[in-house]
Amino acid sequence: MYILPEPLEQYIDAHSSPMNEVLNELERETKLKVLQPRMLSGPVQGRFLSMFSKLVQPKSILEIGTYTGYSAICLSEGLQPGGMLTTIDVNDELRSMVESYVGKAGLQESITLLNGDATQLIPTLPGPFDLVFIDADKKNYCNYYELVFDKVSPGGLIIADNVLWSGKVVDTDAVDKDTEAIREYNRMVQEDSRVTNVVLSVRDGLSIARKNG
Repeated sequence: MYILPEPLEQYIDAHSSPMNEVLNELERETKLKVLQPRMLSGPVQGRFLSMFSKLVQPKSILEIGTYTGYSAICLSEGLQPGGMLTTIDVNDELRSMVESYVGKAGLQESITLLNGDATQLIPTLPGPFDLVFIDADKKNYCNYYELVFDKVSPGGLIIADNVLWSGKVVDTDAVDKDTEAIREYNRMVQEDSRVTNVVLSVRDGLSIARKNG
C-alpha cells in the first residue's frame, strides 16, 4: 500500500507534527482488534487530511467509507464552527468503536454516522458539500463521483484515496477488477472538464479534484 520505500515513509513521519492521543489510541486499537488495519489512513495521511481541511475550512463534509473513524476525525478538525461531517459505511459492526472515539475526540456534535449502501444514501443527502472524501469499495468510485458531483459546492473538493493502488495502476499485468476500477476513476477525473485535478503520491495515492466555478 505504500508507494515510497519504508525508511523514507518513516522519515516523513518523524519530521511531521505528531497526532493527538485520541488518534494514536485509535490507531493502536485498530491494529490490535480490527481486520485489515492497513485500511487505516495512518499518521501521515491523517495529518494531510487534517491540514487540507483546515485550509479549506469546510462547512459540510461527506466521507464515503468510515472504517474505524480515523479519517473522519482528522477531516473534522478543519470544520467551521457549527459544521458537520457525514460519514457513510456499509458495515455497522464497527459503529460502536467509531462512536466511542468520536466521543473521545469531542466531535459527537460534528460527525453524523450513517450505515448502509452509499449509492442509495447519497441521493437522499441534501448537500451542498465543500469537501468529499472517497475511501470505500473501488468498483463504485466512479459511481460515487457522479452521485456526489452536483452536491459539491463550486470550488469544492473531491478527494479519493488509493488511486495508485500500490503501484498496480501502471503494472500492465494487473488486470483485476479493483485495479481496473481505479484506472477508470483516474481516467474519468482527468477527462472531466468540470474540475481541475492533481494526483499526489501520499501513502497509496490521493486524487484531488476541485470543482470549477
